[in-house]
Amino acid sequence: MSIEINNESAVPVDEVALQRLAVYALDTLHVHADADLAIVLVDEGAMEQLHVQWMDEPGPTDVLSFPMDELRPGTEENPAPPGLLGDIVLCPQVAQSQAETAGHGLTDELQLLTTHGILHLLGFDHAEPEEEKEMFGIQRDILVGFALQERRG
Repeated sequence: MSIEINNESAVPVDEVALQRLAVYALDTLHVHADADLAIVLVDEGAMEQLHVQWMDEPGPTDVLSFPMDELRPGTEENPAPPGLLGDIVLCPQVAQSQAETAGHGLTDELQLLTTHGILHLLGFDHAEPEEEKEMFGIQRDILVGFALQERRG
C-alpha cells in the first residue's frame, strides 16, 4: 500500500501515526494492498483556496477529499481492486482549533479527519441521516480499533 504524506503546513504533525492509521483504516475496509493514497497537510490560506475552488464555500475547512478511481470498500473474500484511491487534504490549523473545542489533542483530531477523508474517498457520505449514521459508525469503529491496536503495540 502506498501512502504518501506531504506536510506543507508550518505545523509539526505525527506523520508516522497518520500513516499507521491510514494503513489500519484501508486494511479494515479491505482496500487492495496496491492502492495509492496521498495525504497533504496545508496552511489555512491554501485550504481556503481549495475550499472556494472545489466546494464554492468561503474560508478554510478541516478536510477535503479528492477521489480518483472511485474505489469502494471490499470484503475479506473480495478486496477492492488496486488503483488510485485519491488525495486527502488536511488543515492542521483548523484541526487544532477543533481539537481544543473537543477537548483532545491535534493528533487525535487529524486521525479523525484522516479517517473521515478516507471514507469519503471510498464513496461514503453524510448528507442524509441514514448515510451519516453509517459513515460515522464506521469512522468510530476504525478509530476505536486503531486506538486499541496502538495500545497493544
